[in-house]
Amino acid sequence: MAVSSFSTDYLSLLQSYDSNIHSPNEMLVDPDEYIVDVPETEKDDLAIISPDQFNGDQIEQSPGIPLADDYEAMKELVLTPLSEEPEILADAVHTWQIEGWRDLGKKEHGPVFEAGGYPWRVLMFPFGNNVEYCSFYLEQGFPDSKPPEDWYCCVQFSLVLWNPSDPSLYIHHTAHHRFTREEGDWGFTRFVELRKLFNVQWDNSGRPLVEGEAANMTAYVRVVKDETGVLWHSLQNYDSKKETGYVGLKNQGATCYLNSLLQSLYFTNAFRKAVYQIPTQNEENLTNSAYTLQRLFYQLQTSPTAVSTNELTKSFGWETRHIFEQQDVQELSRKLMERLEEKMKGTEAQNVLPELFCGKVKTYISCINVDYESSRVEDFWDIQLNVSGNRSLEDSFRDYIQVEKMDGENQYFAGEQHKLQDANKGVIFQSFPEVLHLQLKRFEYDIERDAMMKINDRYEFPETFDASPYLSDDADRSEPYVYQLHGVLVHSGDLNAGHYYAFLKPTKDGCFYKYDDDRVTRATMREVLEENYGGEVQHPAHIKYQRATPTIRQNSAYMLVYIRQSRVDSVLLPVTKEATPPHLQKKLDEEAALKEARRKEREEQHLYLNVRVITDETYRAHSGTDLATFDDADKQPAAARNYRLLRTSTVQDLTIRIGEDIKQDPRRIRFWVMVNRQNKTVRPDQPVPDPRMSIDEVYHKYSATKIQELRLWAEVADEVDSNGEAIWPNVPIQAGGSPARTENILLFLKWFDVDHQVLKGAGHLYVGKERKVEELVPPILKRMGWPEKSPNGERTQLRLYEEIKPQMVDPMKGKQTLKAAELQDGDIVCFQKGPDARTSDIDKDTSPRPSDFIEDAKDFYDYLLHRKLIRLVPHPKSVTVKNAVLDIEMSSKHTYDQMALKAAERLDVDPTHLRFHTVNSSTGNPKSPVKRAAASTLQNILFPPYSTFGNNNQRGDTLYYEVLDMSLSELDTKKNIRVTWLSEGITKEEQFDVLVAKNGNVADLIQSLIKKAGLEDESTKGPIRVYETHSCRFYKELPPAYSVVSIADYVNVVAERVPEEEIDADPTHFISAFHFQGEPTKAHGIPFQFLLKQDERFSDTKKRLERRTGMKGKNFEKIKFAVVKKGMHAKPYYLSDDDVLWNAASGDEDYLGLEHVDRTRIVRNGAGDLFLK
Repeated sequence: MAVSSFSTDYLSLLQSYDSNIHSPNEMLVDPDEYIVDVPETEKDDLAIISPDQFNGDQIEQSPGIPLADDYEAMKELVLTPLSEEPEILADAVHTWQIEGWRDLGKKEHGPVFEAGGYPWRVLMFPFGNNVEYCSFYLEQGFPDSKPPEDWYCCVQFSLVLWNPSDPSLYIHHTAHHRFTREEGDWGFTRFVELRKLFNVQWDNSGRPLVEGEAANMTAYVRVVKDETGVLWHSLQNYDSKKETGYVGLKNQGATCYLNSLLQSLYFTNAFRKAVYQIPTQNEENLTNSAYTLQRLFYQLQTSPTAVSTNELTKSFGWETRHIFEQQDVQELSRKLMERLEEKMKGTEAQNVLPELFCGKVKTYISCINVDYESSRVEDFWDIQLNVSGNRSLEDSFRDYIQVEKMDGENQYFAGEQHKLQDANKGVIFQSFPEVLHLQLKRFEYDIERDAMMKINDRYEFPETFDASPYLSDDADRSEPYVYQLHGVLVHSGDLNAGHYYAFLKPTKDGCFYKYDDDRVTRATMREVLEENYGGEVQHPAHIKYQRATPTIRQNSAYMLVYIRQSRVDSVLLPVTKEATPPHLQKKLDEEAALKEARRKEREEQHLYLNVRVITDETYRAHSGTDLATFDDADKQPAAARNYRLLRTSTVQDLTIRIGEDIKQDPRRIRFWVMVNRQNKTVRPDQPVPDPRMSIDEVYHKYSATKIQELRLWAEVADEVDSNGEAIWPNVPIQAGGSPARTENILLFLKWFDVDHQVLKGAGHLYVGKERKVEELVPPILKRMGWPEKSPNGERTQLRLYEEIKPQMVDPMKGKQTLKAAELQDGDIVCFQKGPDARTSDIDKDTSPRPSDFIEDAKDFYDYLLHRKLIRLVPHPKSVTVKNAVLDIEMSSKHTYDQMALKAAERLDVDPTHLRFHTVNSSTGNPKSPVKRAAASTLQNILFPPYSTFGNNNQRGDTLYYEVLDMSLSELDTKKNIRVTWLSEGITKEEQFDVLVAKNGNVADLIQSLIKKAGLEDESTKGPIRVYETHSCRFYKELPPAYSVVSIADYVNVVAERVPEEEIDADPTHFISAFHFQGEPTKAHGIPFQFLLKQDERFSDTKKRLERRTGMKGKNFEKIKFAVVKKGMHAKPYYLSDDDVLWNAASGDEDYLGLEHVDRTRIVRNGAGDLFLK
């Protein structure tokens, strides 16, 4: 049954229509009574709706309220304006005269009437639809209640019950609904209480509402236009491709911001075509972000369903935590553009991105009274516009180019010739790109709250605008700079929780569509513009809005995309399937075909059954417990063979196929059914009696496993009769009059090869139950080809064990019978040579034994139970051993010393010098060193028994190792200090873990660093300075005598050669310099000390800064320099070439700030910076 949802916007409109109309909230009832199940005998598809949930109202009569028979006035009252403001197609009013109320049936239908070209009628439950209320509904009136296929109609309606003798007595409720074939009725289960209808005066009028068993029911029906195709649509089973021709992008967790940006770039067709032109035919791997973006765009063109972005984000190098962090869209856009611009170099698309998205802006300071101007022209890829304090896009542009007058104490120093002058300071655009990306600054720092806040102010933007007023006078105006709106990227919610979606116009003359993750719907211009301006909800002028607290929209535009009208055709050029790279089409079409085949396979899965077959070959290759591995790694020699067979196929069919695979006569093959024993092992239980049985029959009759696969062992007969038919040892037969064979049991053999430390399958044999265990030795020796006696004349001895289960391997008693030992079909006997029998083999082998050599099969089984394949990776900072990645089998019972000994044997190093580190599972980086303790084992190193966030987040199969210059015991007397060494200004940094005696000082630290990093001594190359940094700011310089124990763990230690000009400089002539992006609070990089020179113009200072930092070319030119006062929110003073840094940085605690993009991956504020690998 359909149930209406409450519409807050609609209710507010209703409340505002007239102050005398009361909110339905005044007649709320117990929510548990809202929905009542209808008995099966009633209409099954009936919509049950409470008016209290709805937009209707119970009217108390008062002066000014129209009478119920004044239909036009009533229509104005009950059909209130809708928030969506849809176009009205038709209105209809129909009155049903109800008589003999108490004699009516349980359910009644009113006369059919027409509205909007469709038939309608009122459905009535005179005595309630399982509630103590009278119930009324509007329903479609098609014959037999069967509308045409795919029929729907969007209707606003109101039902009015009134007294025909006194039209001032009435009650009404209003709703709107999308009527469909499935939901053909909608209305009000609790229309009015039954007890109030009869013999009770209505609203103190002295008369009841239903008088003389008669009443009128008037239906007001308004059919409205569904402009988008989804008006009041539930969107269940909605097909975006079918309805719009476009598909969306799946949300991985918190990637809606990424989806909106990608859709915007995809529908910038020239950009899409340029991406296709990147040559990727030789780099078809999913770590190439250009290739994965091509794949994504091609799938958006061709896929019938929403497309996943998993491949793209993985190619960015993002991990799970990045997927669930909402990143900055502007930063993501810029980094993506930079990456693609690199990929496009040398291709035909080399200049496409700058032509599409790059404009030029000039920053200037122009003297008012003299002819002097200082300016700098820069490229921009997007424009950040202030929302706060501006009401519209035009206001923001005017604010952006606003001129600041520098006069009074703030006069500009125009060089020695002009000295201090009044000047105008500002920015002006020299050109705009074809596609204009405007970033609206909806998120700003609030000083009072000391937090970032979202600005929800109303901010209007037009469908078209002229950008020429914001251009410089000398700009090229050969084409008009009129831009038309192409996309609106929207954020809904607040800073901490929100959702992103986009409105985009894919074609020049088409309409806008809403791209909300995996759903695409058509949009109206009201949805695109008005509903994304933010601020208070704007109501139509004819609605009197009477509410104390205005409704503030939570959704607002944060990024706008405009296209220059004169370039629309070239930007939105058609991109057909033929424009995509052929190798991309071929690859994705093949993948689509494979996906379709797999889908078909899943649909037909019930017809097939997986059959896993153990053969003699797989058993001989098996080196573990039981008879085989049943993993999906079919390529392993020891894995049981996998066959996908029709359930109706016979065992004989499988026999023929197996015979071909193992090159055996099918007549010599029979199958044993493998079953799960109570001890968790899988062993053969009994042969399949009839090869004519179907695979499905064998599975259900003999296989007791819950898994959907049949497991078999293929036995090959050793003997055949004269007709080539197999002779099976345990089947009673009569041959030549001889008596039937005695009862035998089937045993499997395994050999523990002590010398090679391996367990091998050694076939099977049949033995009578009454035989003794020691009688197994001769057939085993014969099978293995071993002599019965050794060269010294002594009998060859074997040790026998029964493999009961992996955790239980017991020695067997030689004098005990097999029956007494409780052996049965499918049991496993493991054997090994005794020490005497192996003496001659040992003499031949002169190689040294490994430290963990095992002599006994039982101990080897224990090793198999606990063995783990561990990957040892050299520590990134280890310079002793390079590229020695080791895969070593170890027991989880190994102690730290045993682990070190086993690794040292492979590395040929001293085991006491090996130190291990666990691995962070998220980043793959080394964690803190593993502590060497007598009780620690590999198991509790990889999987600590105590649970914390730190040890939960580590890999269980990998360790880093490093070879130390000293033993771990000696290491305990040292302090480890991580030093960042700057070798080329501040551009090249290397990190070294330096060990210094705990009683040492900074001078000792420097000597250890020289040795560790292979540096030249201070006496030949110059003194080394060591200083501390914190939060990317300079903290303090450490003198040589400073104790290393006093160096705090929370600071970063930096070392560098002292520049020649600074060796004998006055310590008070230095300024601390740091890097920041956008705001001084967003510091990054390595800070440093810089020497000030009196009376030096900043144009000359920059030359020294270029040498000091080592930053050159375009990277240095992009830097903006500023003096930053101490304080969290100090506004930077940006320096021009004619400034003097000595004078500008007058305070003792002033900083020199270098503003440029942070290209590092430093983790700030507990979260990783956005990056693209």
